Amino acid sequence: MKACTSAQMRAIDKSAEELGGIPSIVLMENAAIACMEEITKDKSIKKVAIFCGKGNNGGDGFALARHLFNKGLHVCVYLVCGSDFSGDALINFEIISKMGINIIELYDADMSKFELKFYDMVIDAIFGTGIKGKIEGLASEIIEAVNENCKNILSIDIPSGINADTGEICGVCIKADKTVTFAAYKLGLLLYPGADFTGRVIVKDISIPEYIIEGQNININIIDKRMIENILPQRNENSHKGDYGKVLIVGGSTGMSGAAAMAARACVRCGAGLVTAAVPECINTALEVKLTEPMTIALSCTNGQVDLNCIEKLCSVINNYDVCLFGPGIGRNEYIPQILEKILEVSQIPVIIDADGLFALAQRDDILDKCNCNIVLTPHEMEMSRISKCSLEYVSSNRIELSQSYVAAHGVTLILKGPHTIVTSMSGEQYININGNNGMATGGSGDVLAGMTAAFIARGLDESDAACLAVYLHGLAGDISAEQLGYDSMLPTDIIKNISNALKLPID
Repeated sequence: MKACTSAQMRAIDKSAEELGGIPSIVLMENAAIACMEEITKDKSIKKVAIFCGKGNNGGDGFALARHLFNKGLHVCVYLVCGSDFSGDALINFEIISKMGINIIELYDADMSKFELKFYDMVIDAIFGTGIKGKIEGLASEIIEAVNENCKNILSIDIPSGINADTGEICGVCIKADKTVTFAAYKLGLLLYPGADFTGRVIVKDISIPEYIIEGQNININIIDKRMIENILPQRNENSHKGDYGKVLIVGGSTGMSGAAAMAARACVRCGAGLVTAAVPECINTALEVKLTEPMTIALSCTNGQVDLNCIEKLCSVINNYDVCLFGPGIGRNEYIPQILEKILEVSQIPVIIDADGLFALAQRDDILDKCNCNIVLTPHEMEMSRISKCSLEYVSSNRIELSQSYVAAHGVTLILKGPHTIVTSMSGEQYININGNNGMATGGSGDVLAGMTAAFIARGLDESDAACLAVYLHGLAGDISAEQLGYDSMLPTDIIKNISNALKLPID
């Protein structure tokens, strides 16, 4: 499934009409039917208010009003931006004007007389994907009144007030409980702060052929169950542990042995054949106690962290593995950038740089110029700020664009973690994950994700597919954990335990 800008969606609609022969009014009709089907699933909804603007979003609302009215619901249409309509919106407005549907043109924001609290659902069809700038005046006051007085709000296509391209709020915004959007996700539904206003997002087919959407060459995709099922590596009966890859994890330090341990456990849980944790010798015994299935290598250390004397051992073994994960809990002493640099110089296998490895990379941004292997980076926003030399505010506001530019400049696969994690491949194709939850915002979740990514690379997937698979299953395991334990009580180790359930793909 694709995620598009407002301009790309307009181009899809235009191509559907010009190339596909589907009149725009048919698309509007299909959109209304899609919303009607979603609304009428709830048999308790009997009384509906529809707030309509004057553009195509309002036209969707008018068409929806007709279908709901014909289904026997009590429907009232409120005109927010006057009654000057054109095109398909005008056609649908004229139809409902002749049906006996109650239509009220609003001139002030005193909503109490309209008994908003007594509607079973309020439908937002005020502004669509074309909104820019700041909403002011009557429309702003009405949006605020709807938010304050309504408990069940459905937005058509996108909540009114979200910039469809950036997720910015245009002054005010409908706070939807559910959003029904059409053909593809709109970027503003996925980017914050807009994503906080969407409620549950449902993408509905409105009969636009797939070749029309594919013809727009949209390079932003949604990671969904169908994609994951297509890339999930299979196991063969006639196989042995060597067929499922060997992983080397370089990490851990005094006080942070858990990071390497969780990465190793997650790696094993994702089906890697052999996993070895290379850790400072001062914590090696502790890791051997913590870990049963993974093996360990003891590395030279100073003051609880690896030192330069470990380089020779690491360089002698690294290419015996299929992938190397560098950084979970490794610490931040002055030796780490030099160790990372040498590993990247000698490695002939993919290297995932995570956690403190990213801190080392930020100290020496020339390190990537000397590597001879494929690289996967796994930063959260603060780490992305460090390695990109951009402010945290800029990173938060430009996640998609910054990911694109960083990958183009450095030739890596990038996993920019956070709500709606973004995977950017070396080709520039991008993938947005939409599962997961706020209970995963705790130390150790990233170590689990890094270990999962390493496992899938070891099992033969390319870096991009491995990253997408890991991100999706990580989020799904987190959702299963939250369902079992609640957001406050779940732990990264719970995510590891539920990887097995996620691999069964029980939830779309």
